[in-house]
Amino acid sequence: MEFSEFGRFFSADSGIFRLMDDIDAALSSPGQMHLLGGGNPAHIPEVQEAFRNTMHRILADGKHFERMIGNYDGCQGNTEFIAALADLLQRKFGWDVGPANIAVTNGSQSSFFVLFNLFAGRFSDGGYRKVLLPLTPEYIGYGGAGLGQQLFTALRPAIECRSDHEFKYRVDFEGLVIGPEVGALAMSRPTNPTGNVLTDEEIAQLRALAAANDLPFILDAAYGSPFPNIVFAEATPTWDQSTIFCLSLSKLGLPGLRTGIVVANESVIRAVAGSNAILSLAPGSAGPVLVTEMLRDGSMLQISDRLIRPYYERRAKEAVGWLESALGDYPWRVHTPEGAIFLWLWFEDLPISSETLYQRLKQRGVLVISGEHFFPGLEDDWEHRHQCIRISYGQDPATVQAGIEIIAEEIRDAYGSAAAKIA
Repeated sequence: MEFSEFGRFFSADSGIFRLMDDIDAALSSPGQMHLLGGGNPAHIPEVQEAFRNTMHRILADGKHFERMIGNYDGCQGNTEFIAALADLLQRKFGWDVGPANIAVTNGSQSSFFVLFNLFAGRFSDGGYRKVLLPLTPEYIGYGGAGLGQQLFTALRPAIECRSDHEFKYRVDFEGLVIGPEVGALAMSRPTNPTGNVLTDEEIAQLRALAAANDLPFILDAAYGSPFPNIVFAEATPTWDQSTIFCLSLSKLGLPGLRTGIVVANESVIRAVAGSNAILSLAPGSAGPVLVTEMLRDGSMLQISDRLIRPYYERRAKEAVGWLESALGDYPWRVHTPEGAIFLWLWFEDLPISSETLYQRLKQRGVLVISGEHFFPGLEDDWEHRHQCIRISYGQDPATVQAGIEIIAEEIRDAYGSAAAKIA
């Protein structure tokens, strides 16, 4: 049996495949692995109770339940959910959006696969365009969207060292050049993996650059406002006809329901709906049906603002405290945690690669993600990308603390062994 090029691409190893495989292995072996590498949201009891109560009401309403599991939605998604979300975006942000500006997908990964291929690749004039990532590192899941073709070009960040053990990436606007080979600008806010939140001024500057070059600006807000609003810094979501704004239900605590959301102009929404029809007939109904009433009555925003955001902000501060205690004066820095559910660690002049560190930690029952997977489109082999790892602080606190202690042991051993060799 021989696979096509398409088949060989999907059967090969990739960063996102390794991530999901590690998550599955860890969850299948409870107690044996410290899962600090995956993107599973925390199981926040009050949030889970709210979703469970809503599901009970759906189950008790026979007709409602039957429609949820027994009927296809349209290829654009569940109409009641879309209408409720459009109304929310109008009320909360004053956006000029209607149902024709929103499409549902089977998760954010599906959204970005379609969006990136809409604006990058081979065009009718024979040219080849790419999506520009103005700030890396970026989400590990973007990398495979080209099915073997390189759909991205990326810019190194400027690095601002804020204290002995903290730093922050900034967009290098002086080095940001948009040539004819660029088909779109894209970024996440908060950024996965770093938790970086670009300021409103930086976002306005990027949108202006995109508009000046007649390009779409794709903004991944899977961790952002209005839900789940895991944002610890000031950040005002904005939208216009040139902006493609992407949301998800996953980080609310519903990753298993695979619900992504695209807010864009009508031509983009039509293309997304067309891809749904071809790839899966229609997006799933369970996620939209579960949260529609919560959008209407505003409880979704209350859950995000009063339960989810404070929970993660507390946990981030707690995890940074554990890092400070465990790593001490070794040459380490954490990216300023401004949102999302991860901490991005930089070990300056690390004597081993982050991939080697990943393998050593895995042998000791700790799963992280090595840094080199988070730089799609960055053509040079920048040494910095091999000195970083991403860890999740969203799991059980005892698991996170124990994992950090083992990471610190491996880091001390790596620097100690290097110093011994020099001596």
